Amino acid sequence: MRARLALMAAATTSMVVIAFVVPLALAVRTIAANEALHDADVQARSLAAAIATVTDGAVLSDLIRSANATSVGPLSVFMPGGQVLGAPATVDGDVTAARTGRAFTTFGGDGARVFVPVVIAGAGTAVIEVAVPESRLHRGVATAWAILGAAGLALILLAVLVADRIARGMVSPALALAQAARDVARGDLGTRVTPDGPPEMAEVGRAFNLLVARIGHLLAAEREAAADLSHRLRTPLTALRLDVEHMPAGPESDRLTAGMVAMESAVTGVIGRMRRRTRDGDRPSTDLAAAVHDRIGFWTELAREQGRELQVSIDHAPAAVALEKDEVETLVDELLTNVFAHTADTTACRVVVEFPQPDRVRLVVEDDGPGFARELVGRGESQAESSGLGLDIVSRIAEGAGGSLDVVRSRGGGARVEVVLPVSP
Repeated sequence: MRARLALMAAATTSMVVIAFVVPLALAVRTIAANEALHDADVQARSLAAAIATVTDGAVLSDLIRSANATSVGPLSVFMPGGQVLGAPATVDGDVTAARTGRAFTTFGGDGARVFVPVVIAGAGTAVIEVAVPESRLHRGVATAWAILGAAGLALILLAVLVADRIARGMVSPALALAQAARDVARGDLGTRVTPDGPPEMAEVGRAFNLLVARIGHLLAAEREAAADLSHRLRTPLTALRLDVEHMPAGPESDRLTAGMVAMESAVTGVIGRMRRRTRDGDRPSTDLAAAVHDRIGFWTELAREQGRELQVSIDHAPAAVALEKDEVETLVDELLTNVFAHTADTTACRVVVEFPQPDRVRLVVEDDGPGFARELVGRGESQAESSGLGLDIVSRIAEGAGGSLDVVRSRGGGARVEVVLPVSP
């Protein structure tokens, strides 16, 4: 926008400058030529008065010589008897026309010629010719044009600078508003802009602040409602746990108790996560490599019990991602649950944490099983032998942190799930 306004100012000012400078330049040229012709005419008429009164030839020659020294161009005097005094010249039709008593000026390729007739008593009519060269006609014109051109360019440059200054006052608030919108898109609901610039732009800034505040309030209300709903689940869960604890001791009772503990832990985590994220600008941060390393120990033991080969390759370079630690654990759990639940016990699998780009970290879980059709990846499409719901959970977690989920074939022909997340600064 700044460039367009500057270009518009340059174009408008250029048209105005051309409209004034071109006629003024032509006027300067005409004035310079008229001034030179006027000087020549004045010199010729001054000499004419002297010629009309001086009869001594020597004195007349001195007068003509002196006039030539100060003349604007070569000065010649054609005497009635045909003698030419002063600068060498030839008699032509213009000289003959001047002998009729008419003063005039002619123009040619080499300049102009000023003719002034002089009546000498008893002798006839003499003609004074002043040849004004082209350089004298246009003396000072080039300098004047250069000054006009420089002044015109200076005006155009000044107009561009003023337009850019005005445009900056209009564009800067818009750029700040765009940056604030990007910050909000990244989850920073504490972002606000300072209303600035033209009244309309300032009003947009105030409306943006109100919008972000409203979004924050709505999200806070939604998360509180979800947290309250999760909190209400504790009562029936507690009652159910008490019933389980009254069951006779045995493997079945232990299994149910462990499940109840895990469910209560999950509900508590949901409540805490929901309430933590209601604070404006609160963005979680977890070292992905460290969290995966901590969680993979559980699955390593399970793989050993099943006789399954679990290969782990983790790049331990710092890789902070915008997730809670339990969300990272959920990623690992959901991806490995798909492997362990839908492949044979002896099927090998691999977990990799790597950096495809300096600002991206990738979590890869792949296996050598039969794989699954990509079209089944979607919430609500989980079936007896599919894993769509689990992958949907993974996808939502990844997208919430600004990342992505991709499902491809592994080198062994099985499933390969890649979760790519941006590294937080």
